[in-house]
Amino acid sequence: MTSGHPIFGPNKLKLGVFCMNTMPALTRAEDLFAPVWNDCVTLARMADDAGMEAFVPIARWKGYVDGDFGHPSNDILEPFTFAAGIAQATKRIGVFATTHASMAHPLQVAKQAATVDMISGGRFAMNVVGGWNRREFEMFGIDLLGHEERYVYLAEWLDIIRALWGATDEIDVETKHFHLTRALSRPQPVRGAVPIMNAGFSSTGMRFAAANSDIGLIGLFGDSEAAWADQIGNYKALAREEFGKDIQVWTNAPTILRDSDAEAEALYRHYSEEVPDRIAIDSFVATLARENKVAEDSDQMRFLRKNAVLGSGFPMIGSPETITGTLAALSRAGLDGVIMSFVDYLDGLHRFNRDVLPRLAAAGLRG
Repeated sequence: MTSGHPIFGPNKLKLGVFCMNTMPALTRAEDLFAPVWNDCVTLARMADDAGMEAFVPIARWKGYVDGDFGHPSNDILEPFTFAAGIAQATKRIGVFATTHASMAHPLQVAKQAATVDMISGGRFAMNVVGGWNRREFEMFGIDLLGHEERYVYLAEWLDIIRALWGATDEIDVETKHFHLTRALSRPQPVRGAVPIMNAGFSSTGMRFAAANSDIGLIGLFGDSEAAWADQIGNYKALAREEFGKDIQVWTNAPTILRDSDAEAEALYRHYSEEVPDRIAIDSFVATLARENKVAEDSDQMRFLRKNAVLGSGFPMIGSPETITGTLAALSRAGLDGVIMSFVDYLDGLHRFNRDVLPRLAAAGLRG
């Protein structure tokens, strides 16, 4: 049971921080955050003290620009060891690690997860991904499976981990992709399992998340509450009607928060027009579309390309009042949680905690 985890807490709209273990945006801006450990700890404690539910690093082994060894997208802190350190440095927030199924054996991940869960006192969660950046697989000497087969592999992988967490004796496993003999993993997680997050862009990915995760991380697009409600509602209906379960639906949101809308929009123009990392943007969007079987001219990918300078996700740009209004609209549309990234995390989260959290509390979205 995972019901005591922070992501299942009472706040109507859950909040967190995302992607802080690497560069958060595809820009050459002078204030671009770098994943320096002391700054990551400061950021985690700011989120923890603010009562947020989730601190979610990404899994990335290689960046987006071929042949550029020094490109900042290659600077990535490994998520499990990162999570162990963050767990020790915080008290209440849910601590995540993201993991590529193809690059870590389920026995290894089962034990890593249980260890970090013990360090955190039962606050650990996993964001599981099949992977899509072909450069990483080539670096490991691993074949990037076809899109559909990736999810067959991921389902077997996750089933094994959950079986190890729940086992009362050694287990044997024989599947298409795995062979385990007399396998065990102890200790097991504090509550017997840890919550699972999964992001699926394609229809296959969304079905996997609906069937297997506690949180479906959705790539919201569009500019109306009705459009968001349709995407979120379809996701929840899929989980409920086809798999007999309720899931939370969250999104990740690159955020630019300033005192006024005009200031925030001016800063966005600076990032997108004056200092964009165009080579990284082009490579990121093309790779994401190709490996997830999503057409580059689809509404989803056009929306992503338009805002890719801030990274992937649903951009929130504006004043405290505007950001509060956007979050309230997302909540009305059925969204359960938002994990935010900032070009400058420390300044951005300071502003959010000071200027937006009180407004969310007044709106009844946070305690």
